[in-house]
Amino acid sequence: MNLVSKDISEDFPKSDKIYLNNASVSLMPLQSIEAMKEFLISYNSIGPDSKDSEPFISEKLKNVRKIISKIISCQPDEVVLTQSTTDGINIVANGLSFNDKSNIIIRGMGHEHHSNLYPWLKLKEKTSIKNLTIDENGFFKLDDLESFIDDNTKLVALSHALYNTGSILPIKEIGKILHDKIPFFIDSAQTIGCIGEIDVSEIKCNFMSFNGSKWLCGPMGTGLFYCNKKSSKLLEPKTIGGESAIINDDSNFAFKELPDKFQTGFRNYVGIVGLEASVRYMVKFGLNNIHKKNQYLSNLFREELLKIPNIILYGPENPNDRTSIVSFNIKGLDSQKIVDKLEKQNIILAVREIMEKKIVRASPHFFNTESEILQVIDAIKKL
Repeated sequence: MNLVSKDISEDFPKSDKIYLNNASVSLMPLQSIEAMKEFLISYNSIGPDSKDSEPFISEKLKNVRKIISKIISCQPDEVVLTQSTTDGINIVANGLSFNDKSNIIIRGMGHEHHSNLYPWLKLKEKTSIKNLTIDENGFFKLDDLESFIDDNTKLVALSHALYNTGSILPIKEIGKILHDKIPFFIDSAQTIGCIGEIDVSEIKCNFMSFNGSKWLCGPMGTGLFYCNKKSSKLLEPKTIGGESAIINDDSNFAFKELPDKFQTGFRNYVGIVGLEASVRYMVKFGLNNIHKKNQYLSNLFREELLKIPNIILYGPENPNDRTSIVSFNIKGLDSQKIVDKLEKQNIILAVREIMEKKIVRASPHFFNTESEILQVIDAIKKL
């Protein structure tokens, strides 16, 4: 299917705004909103805490795990339902065991999203933290990574792509270096649903966390945590509830198998239904086709920006090395003022940071159109 020339904007709620902040929260398809509405009506009709509700909910949980496992090529029981990317990161950070000689390896403290930084920094009293040196695009040398690894390395924790520039890290190459030696965690919040099909077995990661409300077009409060079945023994849950453990006698309990091991309390059922509907909608088009559309829109945006005087572009030039994020500044203009002025014209972008430098970030998704990109360019020219 050729999505590049296809306008699917009618599948989303009507708006007089041009929304280019999908790297933060994406729009939801109308069919997902309708699915959530229908779920709430049905759920309340059968009785939320009734005998009939149990198989009804179980089917919804099964369905979302099945569709998520399909798009990342894992087993359904390796998909843990969370509320955010941050939840999954903390499952790993708080679940690992350390000793006085252990260390973990992270990347570019000043170039990383706080959700994939603070949980690791919090461990500094338990373990040594090694920080990889990065270039202006957030990349590091693989030789540096290999030199950091030793017999006491407990984990390498990286983002798949960066939230500020969209730079995509070479995680397959990194996975080959670490495979069967060092546990590998990936924050893939900026890639799942944006850059095409992803296979966790090819990446060779042990753990991966992402959310449903960015590139998967799902509702807020939905997150996914991939935990390789063999690797789950490396993590001890720090929360426990009736869903996650069983009592063997009056005093002894044991954690259940995946995915229940990390599931405590009730889930965001209505959000899960919306997420499943959104992912099914995207799978219909094909994630690789969505990637092609995203590349086309971001390349067009960058090309047109470069025609404007005093534009500064950030991120890799090679489109295969970045997501659809387009980050820029205009010499002599404040980033926040640029975003504020555009928002008054119903154009939604965002301000983010590279190190301590404020930048303007645009993040088009497959439902955006060429016409919208050109309208935004015209508005930027007039600033």
